[in-house]
Amino acid sequence: MYDEFGVPLCQSGVGERIWALYHADPKEFKREVREYFERGYPGWTVVKTNYARRIIWIRDDRGRTL
Repeated sequence: MYDEFGVPLCQSGVGERIWALYHADPKEFKREVREYFERGYPGWTVVKTNYARRIIWIRDDRGRTL
């Protein structure tokens, strides 16, 4: 999968504790996902989620200029 600029995205995921927030508290879900990837993948940006397949698509923005 690629973003709107043709940059390839990496498929990743999070634990069920965070996925449980997807419907229960969407704002908290987004916050938790952002924090998770900020800690574990500095310089990567969450681009898209797929709840049915439990996929989080992230983009490597390290050294990237827009």
